[in-house]
Amino acid sequence: MPIITLTSDIGQEDFIIGALKGQILSTIPNCTIADITHYASSKNYQQGAYIFNNAAKFYPKGTVHLVMVNFFQQPQDHVLFAHYNGHFFITPDNGFLTMILGLKPKEIVKIDCKNAKTFIQITDRIVESIAYFFASGNLADAGDPFDAIHEIYPMQPTTGPNWMEGQILFIDQFENVVVNIRKEEFELQAKGRSFKIVFTRNETIEVLSGNYGEVPVADKMAWFNSAGYLEIAVRGGNMAGLFGLSKYDENQMGKQRPNDNKWFFQMVRVFFE
Repeated sequence: MPIITLTSDIGQEDFIIGALKGQILSTIPNCTIADITHYASSKNYQQGAYIFNNAAKFYPKGTVHLVMVNFFQQPQDHVLFAHYNGHFFITPDNGFLTMILGLKPKEIVKIDCKNAKTFIQITDRIVESIAYFFASGNLADAGDPFDAIHEIYPMQPTTGPNWMEGQILFIDQFENVVVNIRKEEFELQAKGRSFKIVFTRNETIEVLSGNYGEVPVADKMAWFNSAGYLEIAVRGGNMAGLFGLSKYDENQMGKQRPNDNKWFFQMVRVFFE
């Protein structure tokens, strides 16, 4: 049974997502539709990629992932339909494809959206292309070969002999803070040494926990979450709000919040000894 996942920044307050699901089921009646999120940030691609990737990886190969983030950043005369590692991705040509994959896939076609004025008209073209693909199993039947795509890549931690620095990638609804340092990167840099995680100006954490239950209520903690990323938190508290932490934005780095006398911080450093 074909599977289509939906990811967008549209929300679910109006008819758009419901109409899209109706288009899909009317054209491909035997498919399964799964929502990843409809509240991805249209401005923070790294955050959107973090949410998408850590859900999409659990779907079976052959899944088509329809990603509609910042769809109208620029006029859309085409969208991309790509294959990578057994999964298929449909995205606007705005850099989000390479952001989620970390590379430019070899197999890409474009779906022609010329003369499609509204979002629903564009999604009608997309759904038609998905139906052609499912019918033949051949990506070439879904569009025309295309190579000159817009490319944006995720930021990586910076490192030195005794340190590494990461950007705040995501802040969840409990204000726990996820940093773009993966467990394997941390261990490779640590080489078994002791460490000190430093955030804001002088706050530190020197122990990694296995889960939230290992620390007392109101204590600071760090652990590698189920996605394998470094996460810092206050058990039962709101880490981001208490310590003035904010998702990384290169335009705001080192500044104060508008109309606020508090400094905020977007980087987390780790020192090894």
